[in-house]
Formats: sequence, structure tokens, C-alpha cells
Amino acid sequence: MTRAQQTISLALLVSSLYLVLFLELIPLPPVIQQDIIPVLPFWSLVSFGAWLLARLGWGMLTFRDTPDAYAELMEEIKLAKEDLRTKGVDVD
Repeated sequence: MTRAQQTISLALLVSSLYLVLFLELIPLPPVIQQDIIPVLPFWSLVSFGAWLLARLGWGMLTFRDTPDAYAELMEEIKLAKEDLRTKGVDVD
């Protein structure tokens, strides 16, 4: 199964489960049914965004911990600056 098929299958499974809970096909206590189930999509969206921001922040924080990638990026920046200087663009 390809990655896209796995993602689509998981999305269909999760949306089907949410629809079953939202339409009250599985009996739950009224507090859960009225207060929690309707806001689950918003909660999951906010949680996913927070997780992505945390991963981005952690990646930026530990960027210098990968010396090879850091050295490669610095070399590419140096080459780009030299190329721009030959074309008459003022950098720095």
C-alpha cells in the first residue's frame, strides 16, 4: 500500500468514527456527547498545529547539532553570495 493510500484510509477511518460519535449511534453520557464531541475537530486541528510548531522550533533549536548539514548550508550561502556579487548585486 502506498503512503497516499494509507493516509486516505486513516482519514476515512477517523472521519467515520467521528461521524458515528457525532450522530449518536454509539450511546455516550450526555456531557461527553454535548460538550466534547462537537469540538473534537477544532481541538485536533489546534493540537496538530501546535505539534507542527513544536517540531519546527525543535528543528531550529538543534540545527547546529548537525555539523555536516550546517557546513554544507554555509558553503551554499557563500557560493550564492559570490554568484550574486559577480552579477553586480550588493550583498551584506
